[in-house]
Amino acid sequence: MNLPVNFDSLRVDAVLADWMAALREQSVESVVVLGPNPLGGRDDREVLAVHPPRLLAAAQALAQSQDFGASWRDSDAPLVAWQDMAQAAWGQADEWRRLWLTHGHQTLVRVAFSLPAGRAFECFMFSSRTFTDRAEATALAWSACNIWPLLRRAIAEQRVCLSPREQQSLNFAFEGLTARESAAHMDCSERTVNYHLANAMAKLQTDNKLAAVQRACWVGLI
Repeated sequence: MNLPVNFDSLRVDAVLADWMAALREQSVESVVVLGPNPLGGRDDREVLAVHPPRLLAAAQALAQSQDFGASWRDSDAPLVAWQDMAQAAWGQADEWRRLWLTHGHQTLVRVAFSLPAGRAFECFMFSSRTFTDRAEATALAWSACNIWPLLRRAIAEQRVCLSPREQQSLNFAFEGLTARESAAHMDCSERTVNYHLANAMAKLQTDNKLAAVQRACWVGLI
């Protein structure tokens, strides 16, 4: 599945730009958004957004690590994590921490947004200083929660472009409606609903409705 992300477009997107302006007031210089790889395994993540773009390599190293991934979500740990990278216990595969520390970042706050089948979107906010008060991490977590619906939509629409009717058909399928029931809501024929679903499945590169709904969730369209 080829879902290229235009990082320059993401960087200048109004949603991300406004959020970054607010985050800088809280000493955050960089943001990374990770999400599940729609064609990968359960633990496979990919970089969906990074600011500034020059930190892409460090973001990719984080995505390829096992830290904060599925095993983290399977534990009893909270969806919000606050970590001083210099003080964290390092493992043999912690290349990502070295890269972020090299770029002058000291602290990260991570907020996860759960998805079906044990996957999640993850927002990482990096600061060049050490946080001394839990309230600082809490403020960043609230900021991520507030902006996430708009940011998720912006990212999703850059990955897969569905028409309004294709999106509506998928939404109804997600809710468990049949094509006939969806047609009644959309004021069209059952055949038209199936046509829109077929187009959505083609764009999502799936061969059945259930897989299309699942992949739409992982991409962020639902």
